[in-house]
Amino acid sequence: MDITEVVKRTGLAAHTLRFYEKKGLIASVSPPGARRQYASTVLEQLAIIALGQAGGLSLEEIGVMLCPKGGAVVDRDVLLAKADEIDATIKQLQAMSRGLRHTATCPAANHAECPNFRRLLKAAAAGILKRGRHLVAAPGRT
Repeated sequence: MDITEVVKRTGLAAHTLRFYEKKGLIASVSPPGARRQYASTVLEQLAIIALGQAGGLSLEEIGVMLCPKGGAVVDRDVLLAKADEIDATIKQLQAMSRGLRHTATCPAANHAECPNFRRLLKAAAAGILKRGRHLVAAPGRT
């Protein structure tokens, strides 16, 4: 399959295919210097790459799972770890959403007087300190 056909069928740019080839994720079957040709299995490999990226996997993690002749050998431990990471992110985002909604609708005259807002501030400060980050104003802002 010619590189132009792969581009048309996948919507990926030719430079992306060349990048994936350089990274060892896919392989051209054409001789060096000739117009790139790919085996029909490249479409499945590209679908696996897209699926892995959508799941938050790095190209390196995806590459380890790809078989040279097509298909994939799934590393279940990597997938479970990524799923746990996504679940933790979802929990954090849900907590942030609840905090923002509360703050936006809080009946307290001053947010500093609201016990829920104070608890949110304390949790945010603890998280920042736990990660070793400091609150720093952006340049030109006070």
